[in-house]
Amino acid sequence: MSNPLSVVIITKNEEDFIEEAIKSAQFAEEVVVVDSFSVDKTCEIAKKLGASVIQKEWLGFGAQKNLAVSLASNEWVFVLDSDERITKELKKEIIETLKNPSFDGYQIARLNSFFGKNIKSCGLYPDYSIRLFSRLKGKFENVPVHESVRVNGRVSKLKNHMIHIAYDNVEEFIEKQKRYASLSNKKKSLVRALFSPMWTFINLYFFKFGFLDGRHGFLISKIYAMYTFWKYYK
Repeated sequence: MSNPLSVVIITKNEEDFIEEAIKSAQFAEEVVVVDSFSVDKTCEIAKKLGASVIQKEWLGFGAQKNLAVSLASNEWVFVLDSDERITKELKKEIIETLKNPSFDGYQIARLNSFFGKNIKSCGLYPDYSIRLFSRLKGKFENVPVHESVRVNGRVSKLKNHMIHIAYDNVEEFIEKQKRYASLSNKKKSLVRALFSPMWTFINLYFFKFGFLDGRHGFLISKIYAMYTFWKYYK
């Protein structure tokens, strides 16, 4: 018998994405949505699809996801973002894995879609992170942005990836990187603000083969370089 699974999602004004996210997770015994007082139809859509919806003011990415995990009824959880989708292949692998887990946590690859194109260059694939884990052994770092799970135990990787609808357009990408930079706790440094962006662009576009994705690769490398500047300068 498989260990029961809870899929947890944090949201705020995600009416354009939440439906497909929940539908991809409906094989789980439970879907928990922790919402930061959306003013659109996010909660209405989630409830109609059978998810449990809890309202909570924004605590920061790490703390909000830890709260969502703590509200799950089952030991095993999968943490999904509203712009992510669990593929059929990954679903089957998760179900099979939970029949007899050999590890305490599992890293999942993400295939990122930028401006309508799946990107495997620029160091964006396989983009592994721990998403499936025993909540008795795993916890998110309590950081405002770029949070990740730390598991007190053994960790492995699953073979199949999930889909991440990263950005629909360039403007959205730029605005989100500005927001992430404002949340960063990096110490401000004029020297790093001047030189780190150059290295970021060279690394992503040339060494991580961004040029193979043409205009998409160039824009991704350029905007991540801009993010590096904002992170150290603002």
